[in-house]
Amino acid sequence: MTARIRALVVSAAAVATISGAPGESIQAAPASTVPPAALLPPETVPAASTRDGFDVASALSTPGRRESRVDVGGCEDVVHGRLVGDGAAGQGFQSAVPGGQVSELVARMTNPPDLAAWAAQAGRCSKVTVDDAAGTAVSTVTVHPAPAVPGAKTLSYEQLLTLPGQPPELPGLRLRTVAIAADDVLVVLRDAGTTGLDLDALAVDAWRHAAGPLGR
Repeated sequence: MTARIRALVVSAAAVATISGAPGESIQAAPASTVPPAALLPPETVPAASTRDGFDVASALSTPGRRESRVDVGGCEDVVHGRLVGDGAAGQGFQSAVPGGQVSELVARMTNPPDLAAWAAQAGRCSKVTVDDAAGTAVSTVTVHPAPAVPGAKTLSYEQLLTLPGQPPELPGLRLRTVAIAADDVLVVLRDAGTTGLDLDALAVDAWRHAAGPLGR
């Protein structure tokens, strides 16, 4: 992966992880309506290290996030991975794993995202150009069949960030997102890089694990 691609990913911070750019620390924040017990135990994510917790509301309000321009109208949320909107309260963690990093969050939202509509929009935004101060990158999004979860809506998609004209032997940065939502609860797992994790299975585990602490 080139240094320029890394810079582009950092400048579009929400693409890689809800908690900010890789290596960015998240300061402690007041407790939310989602207890830390709703998060997966650390040992659940294979070979995870440097596990850093964060508060969702504080992460969403982190100042200094630079916005990228997108050349297709209506694709900004998809390109930036903005599944979690304003008014969300919850907890999450970000962990380094072999080949990349993985983040998990559990949030309560007054207006949870319509994951079916999001999947349709991701399909329409399958290939767009991101242009910002760091340079230009191409975002390619592929929607995958999502895991079936009784009583919940699910979403699974992959994003690839590359430089325009980048040769196939330099594959760019791969990002995967799996989300599960029902009522006012949203669980999101996202990995970046070549982690090899079964993110669908981890997301289902996270949903089941969160059910008890959230009283579901």
